[in-house]
Amino acid sequence: MSSRAVEHHDEADLVDRARGGEPEAFAELVRRHQREVFTLALRLVSNPDLAGDVAQETFVRAWRAMPGFRADSSFSTWIHRITVNTAWSLRRRRRRHDGAPLDDEVAALADPGPTPEQAGENLELRGRLLGALAALPEPQRAVVVLKDVYGWTHREIARALGITVTAAKVRLHRARARLRERLEGEPG
Repeated sequence: MSSRAVEHHDEADLVDRARGGEPEAFAELVRRHQREVFTLALRLVSNPDLAGDVAQETFVRAWRAMPGFRADSSFSTWIHRITVNTAWSLRRRRRRHDGAPLDDEVAALADPGPTPEQAGENLELRGRLLGALAALPEPQRAVVVLKDVYGWTHREIARALGITVTAAKVRLHRARARLRERLEGEPG
């Protein structure tokens, strides 16, 4: 058996044990998925503090819902769906309370090139792209992140977001058109 097959079997065992209420099994699932949950949350909300809250709330919600997890999809897909829904609800709640604009996280996410010129270009491009992405409606942003960053199929996106495959394709097409329009309209 390959190491990946063993890992998948091991994860299936952890999921079964966590569904049965075993906190240690769920803690191991959290350990395995916390980085990807935080990264997805950060890409969706563009704010590290809020992303941390989203990740924490995601795992709280997952623990509460664990007994009802039917394993129709992988644990990873299921936890990503919870992350997307949690990100949307916490962003809406935060906007209602403080109305603060998104923080500028470009510097934290920048991956500068070897020269100062390339670093400046990368920073500017990332800033423009993150700004354009943050301006998308949340349902469109989620589809773009899941497809273009995580490489999910339209079927996986549809299942994770609870929409049809056609709706996922339409949202992606519209989101990319908006991104293109916004990026072409900005001086660069």
